[in-house]
Amino acid sequence: MSLLEPKPSMGVLKLYDSEKNNRFRLHRYPPAEDLRFFIKHFWIVSWDLTDQEPFWQHVVPNPCVNLVIEHGKSGIFGPAKQKFSYQLQGIGCVFGVKFKPGGFYPFLQRSVAELSKQPLNISDVFAVDACALEQAILTETEEEKMVELASAFIRHKLPKQDATILQIDRVIDRIIHNHEITKVDQLCDALAINKRKLQRLFEQYVGVSPKWVIKLYRLQNAAAMIERDHRPDLLQLSLALGYYDQSHFNKDFKMIIGKTPLEYARPTVPGQSTPAPQPQTER
Repeated sequence: MSLLEPKPSMGVLKLYDSEKNNRFRLHRYPPAEDLRFFIKHFWIVSWDLTDQEPFWQHVVPNPCVNLVIEHGKSGIFGPAKQKFSYQLQGIGCVFGVKFKPGGFYPFLQRSVAELSKQPLNISDVFAVDACALEQAILTETEEEKMVELASAFIRHKLPKQDATILQIDRVIDRIIHNHEITKVDQLCDALAINKRKLQRLFEQYVGVSPKWVIKLYRLQNAAAMIERDHRPDLLQLSLALGYYDQSHFNKDFKMIIGKTPLEYARPTVPGQSTPAPQPQTER
């Protein structure tokens, strides 16, 4: 099994800086062919901060459900609506399964939006014991075998393919690749989809609104651009992302990222942290 090419950040803020400074390793693995319809990838975060200060890693979420395997904290988590932070300390490893937007609905068979209220126990959906699963996967030394173990228990509950997921894929792809789309009405016109129907589909299958997804990807793009250029022209950047004025852009950016664009552009001070722990999902 080949590792995915390194490495789009997918919302992991300042991923390059963190890996360059050996704070953690993030590996992503593609699913087997029979799981690819539902799963985007498997991910593994590992770290060894022995004799080092704890480190807070910040993440802007994707519109995806994540199944997370971590000692004593395993669960199935719906898409979050704000940046969340996770403290890395000592030695550790977390394993995750990132489902495609809409890809977890066929397993759940009820509105994915319900996961925003409370995560699910893994045993509520899959015929496994969470403690035994943690022991089996997190004690495995080969990452490919960790992926194989997770694939096996998911495969036992594999549902029928749902064509609605393909429709959601097309919508998400259009949002990601067409930066001129800044409103749901534009998206509906481009894809000839009724607005209310689209909103219902996202509520049921994705768990968040299409409006939120549009905003999320715009701000992920903004963060990535700022990371590449620590002296960005913020006015031009806001206009390029479809904002009518920079103040609106600044407000949205801070709401999701937790800092203004100007603050985010400043180099990270080693050892600096901003504790804000929230429920975990993909790193």
